[in-house]
Amino acid sequence: MTKANALLQQAVHLHQQGRLEPAQDLYRQVLLLEPRQFDALHLLGVIERQRGRAREAVALIEAALQVDGKQARAHCNLGAALQDLGQPERALASYDSALRLDPHYALAWNNRGNTLRRLGRPQEALDAYERALTLRANDPDAWCHRAIVLLELGRPADAAASAERALAARPDWPEALLALGNALQALDRLGDAVKAYDRALAQDKQDERADLWCARGAALKKSGRLDDALASYDRALAARPDYALATHYRANVLRALGRRQEAVDSYRRALELGADGDEIRFALAALGEADAPAGAPQAYVKELFDQYAGHFDRHLVEVLGYRTPALLGALLARHGLAAGELDVSGTLDVLDLGCGTGLCATMLRPLARRLGGVDLSGKMLDKARELQLYDQLDCAEIGAYLDGQQAAWDLMVAADVLVYFGDLAPLFEQIRKALRPGGRFAFSCETPEAASSAGDGTAGKTSPAGAPRGYAITASNRYAHARAYVEATAHAAGFDLIEAEAAALRREHGVEVAGQLFLLRARSAS
Repeated sequence: MTKANALLQQAVHLHQQGRLEPAQDLYRQVLLLEPRQFDALHLLGVIERQRGRAREAVALIEAALQVDGKQARAHCNLGAALQDLGQPERALASYDSALRLDPHYALAWNNRGNTLRRLGRPQEALDAYERALTLRANDPDAWCHRAIVLLELGRPADAAASAERALAARPDWPEALLALGNALQALDRLGDAVKAYDRALAQDKQDERADLWCARGAALKKSGRLDDALASYDRALAARPDYALATHYRANVLRALGRRQEAVDSYRRALELGADGDEIRFALAALGEADAPAGAPQAYVKELFDQYAGHFDRHLVEVLGYRTPALLGALLARHGLAAGELDVSGTLDVLDLGCGTGLCATMLRPLARRLGGVDLSGKMLDKARELQLYDQLDCAEIGAYLDGQQAAWDLMVAADVLVYFGDLAPLFEQIRKALRPGGRFAFSCETPEAASSAGDGTAGKTSPAGAPRGYAITASNRYAHARAYVEATAHAAGFDLIEAEAAALRREHGVEVAGQLFLLRARSAS
C-alpha cells in the first residue's frame, strides 16, 4: 500500500467519525503526494461543505470530477454545494448527471426534489420524492420533503400523512414535526398543530428554532389566542432578531390586540428588515399611516387564498355565515335571471369573477350556455375544478384577463371580490368592454364604517388629484365602497343601475358585516 493510500484510509476513518479537522489535514497530505487523487479532492470538498464553505466545496468537487466524471456520488455532492450557494439551476444539472450515471440513487432523487421545489416546480418535485421512496421506502427525509411539497400543492391531508411517515422512521424529528404542524394548521386543526410545534420545540435545547416559534405563533393567532401568539413571535425574534416574517406577523397580532402604535412600529421594522413592502404598506394604509393604494397587492391576495383553499368553504359557511352567493342569486332572480326562466336558462355566456372554490357555480350553472371562472389563486381553482360545473377556469389577475375578453359575456358576477379593489374605475371599464350590450353585472361591496352622507366614506382622505374618494381600507385589510361612489363610477364606465340594496354579507367576530348588492346593465355604445 502506498503512503498516499494509507493516509487516505486514515482520513476516511476520521471523517466517518465526524472528526473533520484531522481528516481534512490528512486529505491535504494525500493531495501533496498525489494532486489528482479523486477521493481526496472529492471528500475534502465534502468537508468544506460540512463546515459551511460551499464555494470552496464546489471548486474541490469540480476538480475531482475533472479526474473522474463518472462518479454519481460526486455529482450529487456538487449539486448540494451549488444549492447552498443559491444556484439551483446548476444544482439540478448536477443531480441529473448523477441520476444518468445511477438511476437508482435515492439521495439524488430526494435532492433533485428539493431543488425543483426551490425553483417553484412543485409537481416535478413531488415526482422526484416519490421516485426516491420507491428506492428507499422508509427514508424519513423523502417523506418529510414530500409532506412539504404536498402542502404547497394544496393537499394538506396528504401532507400530514406523509409527515407522519417521516416521524415513524425518525420520532420527534423537528423538521418533520414542523411539516406536520404546518399541514395540520392548513387543515384548521390548530390545537393539534400547536402540539406538533411544541413537540419539535422540546427538542430545541438552545431555543434557536425561530421558524418553529413563528409557525406556532401563526396557529395561535388563528385560534384567537393573541397573547400567546405574541409571546411566540417574541421568542422567534429573541432567537433571530432580524427575522422579517416574524416581525411582520408580530405586527399583525399587535394590530389585532388594538395596540396600534406598537403595530405601526413593528410594521416599519419589518419593512427595514426586507418584508414584503406592498403588503406592509397596505397594512399601514389600513391603520391610516399611508395613502390607500388603488388595490390590494396581488401577491398578498394570492397567498391569502392559496393558504385558505383547503378549508375555505367550510370556514365561510360555518364560521362566517357567508351568504353573498345566495343573496346575489336572489337579486338575479328578481330580474328574470334565474333557473327555470324560459327566456334565459342555458342561454347565457356567464363569467364568475374571482370564482374561488366555486361557491357561485351552483347558482350560475343553470343560466349558462358557457360558464367561465377566473381567479388569482391556482389552489382555489383546483377546488373549483372538482365541482365539474365550469366549462373553463383560468388562473389570472382579473384585470389582465378581462383585457382579452371584448364583448364576450352576457353576465358577470363578483361575489366578495371588489373588497380587494379600491379604485373601481379601471375594473368597471374593463368589465363594460367585456360584456355585450345589455349584459348584466352583479356584485357585492362592503359599506364603509364611517361613510359620510355625501357617500365618500374616507374620513377626509383624498385622491392624488385632491378629490374625495369613495373607498377606504377597513381594519380587516379589505376595501369598503360608498354607494354613491359605486353608482357614479358605474355610470361613468357605461352602466345603468338596475337595483342596489343593503345586505348583511357575513359575520366577523360575531358582528354582521354591512354591505351592498348591485345589479348593473351595460349600455349600448353611443
